[in-house]
Amino acid sequence: MGLCFSRRATVRKKQSRRLTNQSSSSAGNGGIGGSNRWSRIRSTKKEEPIIHERALAAAILLQQELQNSGGAAAVPFDRSTSLRYPNGGSAKRNQTLPRSSSSRARSLTDPLLHPQQLLNQDVKLEGLETNHFVLVHGGGFGAWCWYKSIALLEEAGFKVTAIDLTGSGVHSFDSNSITSLSQYVKPLFDFLEKLADGEKVILVAHDFGGACLSYSMELYPSKISKAVFIAAAMLTSGQSTLDMFSQKTDSNDLMRQAQIFLYANGNSHPPTAIDLDKSLLRDLLFNQSPSKDVALASVSMRPIPFLPVLEKLCLSDAKYGTVRRFYIETQDDNAIPISVQESMVSKSPPEKVFRLKGADHSPFFSKPQALHKLLVEISKIP
Repeated sequence: MGLCFSRRATVRKKQSRRLTNQSSSSAGNGGIGGSNRWSRIRSTKKEEPIIHERALAAAILLQQELQNSGGAAAVPFDRSTSLRYPNGGSAKRNQTLPRSSSSRARSLTDPLLHPQQLLNQDVKLEGLETNHFVLVHGGGFGAWCWYKSIALLEEAGFKVTAIDLTGSGVHSFDSNSITSLSQYVKPLFDFLEKLADGEKVILVAHDFGGACLSYSMELYPSKISKAVFIAAAMLTSGQSTLDMFSQKTDSNDLMRQAQIFLYANGNSHPPTAIDLDKSLLRDLLFNQSPSKDVALASVSMRPIPFLPVLEKLCLSDAKYGTVRRFYIETQDDNAIPISVQESMVSKSPPEKVFRLKGADHSPFFSKPQALHKLLVEISKIP
């Protein structure tokens, strides 16, 4: 019995070795076994007449095109023309093949479609008073938040400048040390002062940047062609940003829950800055925005200086009132609700109001293409 077991083990070992050798041989021939190789040879022999027929049809088509064009092909060869039945595809010979053979519908939200393919086709910069946009971020944000708008506008041929206000973005100043609105807005003032005589820009502001925009309009009205407020504080003379926010009477609203007051000078002194609870950022500012942009904001946002929020503006008709104003409302905004935006618009009506349906408080993230379209439209208003 022991001998029988030993003989069977030997046989199995030989069979295993033979199969292994066959596998090695097959791997050396492209990794395909003998039966598969035979099937491939038989299949190739069956397809040879078809291949020959297609090659002949292609040669006939090419010869006809050469004859019709006097020896050189005058039109691009249409790969969609049937090679097996050349006469049936001759009507398509003058059509060029699209870049993609997919029939799937494309949309503005399709990541495979570059936004400029749809939005920047009809942008004509000739005749514009200015093609230079200056983008001003809101409280806690920085120039980084405009990255989508910058790309779209530049691809359309516009010149774009995004400013980091004092203590924001990559600006190294401590937000807790900012004691006035003029100190906070100084980088924007410096930029406007350096503009050449007669040069104008379209100034665009978001959120608390609206107060900075209004202040700039009062000091540099001749350098601002148009002022665009995007879900921004568009204040009247004698009003502060805090006054605007105080219109929200609900003590349980998201803004009040998210605010974290910082006391760099000690708890016995007034707050020096306002930070935002990172766990509430999505619901407050980015409820319609992509997750990757929320992640960017969560590691990039900085505290908002407190004293500039308290500062009341002094705006005159002779300066501030001479600059053309436009307002873009964000209808799904949890930070500055649409009711507050509409209240600001009614108290100080701009030249025109636009509405972004489905946009949260940060439309440069949630609706970048729709926002871009509106900015271009505003730039073209005579």
